[in-house]
Amino acid sequence: MDLKLIQRLIAMMKRAGVAELDVEDPATGLKVRVVREGAPGTSSAPVVHVLQGGGGPAPVHGGYAPAPGSAPAPVAAEPAKPAQQGTPFQSPMVGTFYRAGGPDAEPFASVGTRVGPETTVCIIEAMKVMNEIKAETSGEVVAVLVENGEPVEFGQPLFLIKP
Repeated sequence: MDLKLIQRLIAMMKRAGVAELDVEDPATGLKVRVVREGAPGTSSAPVVHVLQGGGGPAPVHGGYAPAPGSAPAPVAAEPAKPAQQGTPFQSPMVGTFYRAGGPDAEPFASVGTRVGPETTVCIIEAMKVMNEIKAETSGEVVAVLVENGEPVEFGQPLFLIKP
């Protein structure tokens, strides 16, 4: 198992909000467990445990080993966010999310924008094709959940829309 694969797994975990992942290479018997410590959304580094031949885990923190006897720094609790009302509008495909038709253009949909079934709310680029995504519902955008230029997965919530 190469380091680039582990780095890609960590990046995918961050994007998808996954807290723990186990991967095993049957050819070599190598097992890797990647655990993100702390609450989702915190910037703590993932911990990678490499297990081989039944030995104990060897933790690796972002490419360096901690000093012997050192304890992890405490993570401050994130303040509770008020619950937002609205129905999640999910991505119909995997690709790159764009809020506007160009770098200098106004976003298709922002918080407070009224949308209808035929209203374009964003563009998702997939395989070099720019796909205009329609709201398919009527209501008001109450939250934008994805940053411009961020990769998105199928079914990932992009907006909250209040009917």
